Amino acid sequence: MANQRTLPGKIVVVAFGALLVIALVGAYIIQKANKEHMALPVLGSVPKFTFTERSGEPFSEKDFIGKISVVDFIFTSCPGVCPVMADRMSHLYELYKDYPEVQFVSISVDPETDSLPVLRQYAIDHGVTDNRWLFLRGPVEKVAQVSEQGFKLAMGVLPAGHSSRFVLVDDKGQIRGYYSSDDDQSQLLLEHHIRAFLGAMKK
Repeated sequence: MANQRTLPGKIVVVAFGALLVIALVGAYIIQKANKEHMALPVLGSVPKFTFTERSGEPFSEKDFIGKISVVDFIFTSCPGVCPVMADRMSHLYELYKDYPEVQFVSISVDPETDSLPVLRQYAIDHGVTDNRWLFLRGPVEKVAQVSEQGFKLAMGVLPAGHSSRFVLVDDKGQIRGYYSSDDDQSQLLLEHHIRAFLGAMKK
């Protein structure tokens, strides 16, 4: 009878211990996520440039400061990888809709076709309703230079020869990572790193 009377107490102790372990593990994971951005190497800095955003306003390397940015190179008539990239970016744009600190920057590698009206329509077609996702155009020679020498993304024959990777830039304008747009795990890692930088910014 004595053992039966103490059984509920043992269950409570075991349950409390399990909850404590879960809480400690959760705290560790959160702390690790918040610190993880410090472990990401600085791979370079955003190069100096000034392009034109679809709104007609200038956009330069200074507009990366104070924002966590995801950058890619696309062209609106692309029949290949660009639709996949746009879908991935649309997902991120929606995922971080409540975080104005996060911006998305798509740079056209076909400025002859991608006029400002074309870029505006492309943005509308992908559900863009604000300036968290920006679309830039500039002279193709300068775009290629910014891609290759600035963001360290190789260019082939344009427009089809652009990179399909996403670039993560921190709030100081430093390049912190590259992510494959056609790989689910790589995209999950990008989301994780964005959250880590957000956590650091909010401290």
